[in-house]
Amino acid sequence: MRCIRLIGFDVDGILTDGRLLYGPDGAESKAFHVHDGLGLKLLAQAGIITCVISARASDAAARRLAELGIQQVHLGVRHKRPAFEALLAENGLSYDDAAFMGDDLPDLAILERVQYAATVAEAIPAVRSRCHWVATRPAGGGAVREFAEFVLAAQDKLDDLIAPYLDLGQ
Repeated sequence: MRCIRLIGFDVDGILTDGRLLYGPDGAESKAFHVHDGLGLKLLAQAGIITCVISARASDAAARRLAELGIQQVHLGVRHKRPAFEALLAENGLSYDDAAFMGDDLPDLAILERVQYAATVAEAIPAVRSRCHWVATRPAGGGAVREFAEFVLAAQDKLDDLIAPYLDLGQ
């Protein structure tokens, strides 16, 4: 865990609950949990590169990820592995420096290669059985935050990141 310098995330089924919601006008909407958003920010504050790779293009996801300041976002990517490998190369990293959190078949090619593979309880069995870590919080409901805090605690960075939020009366 100490060597993890980049973490990739899927969107649907990881940052969201995986449901696709369409309004009367056909516009897609997604629900994102604020706990997950802060988890991504904490990773960035700790110097861990965060990236998102999703097979689906989504304006809602693009907007939320922009709000969070995630710069390495690849939406509508049919084959995720080449995109992830390009991100590793751009950052001078290898699979040994990386973790990924995914939940379905399109994520397997990355999950099989990274140093640390993570998923959610709702993931398909073929994914769950290949991951080192499974969240207890649900997809789209704090699972990303749970994984972020797990990584940060393993790297002895979590307490320092929490400290600014404590009101010590000073």
